[in-house]
Amino acid sequence: MSGKLDQLKEILGEVSDVYHAASVLEWDQQVNMPPGGSDARGQQLGTLSKIAHEKSTSDEVGKLLQDLKYEFTDAESDDAALVRVSARNYDKATRVPSQFVSKQAIVTTKAFEAWVEAKGKSDFSIFRPHLEKVVELVQEYISFFPPADHPYDILLDDYEPGMKTSEVKEIFNNLRPKQVELIKSIKSARQVKDDFLHKKYNEKKVWDFSEAVISKFGYDFNRGRQDKAPHPFQTTFSVNDTRITNRFESENPLSTLFSAMHEAGHAMYEQGSNPIYERTPLAGGTSLAVHESQSRMWENLVGRSLPFWEYFFPELKKTFPSQLDGVSAKSFYKAINKVEPSMIRVNADESTYNLHVMLRLELEIGMVEGKFAIKDLPEIWNAKMQDYLGIVPPNDAQGVLQDVHWSSGLMGYFSTYALGNLVSAQLWEKINADITDLDDQIRKGKFDSLLGWLREKVHIFGHKYDPQDLIEKVTGSKIDSAAYVRYLTKKYSDIYGL
Repeated sequence: MSGKLDQLKEILGEVSDVYHAASVLEWDQQVNMPPGGSDARGQQLGTLSKIAHEKSTSDEVGKLLQDLKYEFTDAESDDAALVRVSARNYDKATRVPSQFVSKQAIVTTKAFEAWVEAKGKSDFSIFRPHLEKVVELVQEYISFFPPADHPYDILLDDYEPGMKTSEVKEIFNNLRPKQVELIKSIKSARQVKDDFLHKKYNEKKVWDFSEAVISKFGYDFNRGRQDKAPHPFQTTFSVNDTRITNRFESENPLSTLFSAMHEAGHAMYEQGSNPIYERTPLAGGTSLAVHESQSRMWENLVGRSLPFWEYFFPELKKTFPSQLDGVSAKSFYKAINKVEPSMIRVNADESTYNLHVMLRLELEIGMVEGKFAIKDLPEIWNAKMQDYLGIVPPNDAQGVLQDVHWSSGLMGYFSTYALGNLVSAQLWEKINADITDLDDQIRKGKFDSLLGWLREKVHIFGHKYDPQDLIEKVTGSKIDSAAYVRYLTKKYSDIYGL
């Protein structure tokens, strides 16, 4: 083994440790920290971000990467992948000053606390000055890079390496009319009954049921946990400590189940990353779209399927006998897949979900280009909701304030949610070709073959391959909407008798 490679791994390991320590503080901020801790936490995160950034962009790292560039030429080797991914990260990170990284950590920590308050009071004006600062920093970040075909490309590349805004727009423009057409067909069909989903359900029982489901999936609670937070998320401190958070909504109590499945999908991807990649840039998922394909697969293709509920519904009915009295597994399945334009993205049904994402992509591009004034966002949001989904949010909490991402400076992120849906369906077709009795296995509550397939074909590779290369390697084609359209059409034709 190259001595220089050992040196590089040592430095990258320390950088990884610092970033993971910052992640622990961020997790704590959302799960445990009292609101008064916000200023100090911002300073702490700013300091850690600055240390990690300075360490990862040092001249020593640059020199090691330069020397190692020609030493590992086998594209399939882990070492070559480590050098390639590290060099790419180094090139991006060295363009961004450490002071900026520290300032961004402080601004976004305060913005998060303001978002929590603004959402609680349903008052965008509380969040507005913070979001203005966040967007200014996002625009400043873009200025550190050479001009791209579109400024948004620079943000998108952080989450979906190599992907262009024009490619995403093309995929969405192809998908949008097909989804709108499907929604129109469903609108003229007889609506399914779902009143029993909105009765009173005991929070602890729902929470415990969610943990039983994800344990059955294969989420390893010896290497993970589920806690409460304002917005569900997954975070990784190491391959042996990958955590999820969740929330309970009294008006939509069973959404906790689907959030648990979703976040566990992310976490199982992280738990399945090759342990030898630990403390290197190869650890964890390759991109957010591939990551999202895992969460959406477990939440929807598994968790909202009829075979799944043929297994789990008797147990759910036993847990909630009065709420589900007279309800069959088939009518429960139809209810949880009811298509109805709704305000909240995370609770949207599969056929309208991508429209929520397309709306956010338009808003982000508008903010980045400076076409939208931040003060006008609630109004623009509501107009686009009317345009896309035919409904208008009654307040800011159910509209422009519903997602946490902008408070954390995460712009360039949203399109990966919809891309993840497409990838999940591409993978699903391949999985079903390889595991021909998958439905029967799910009907018996057996998920080990499915998780095993994902471990072997996707999870184990961590960040070794770029997302489009990995998807092509596994499915034979790059990200494409055809499989997803086939999946939605078949599923909803059955539910609504189209």
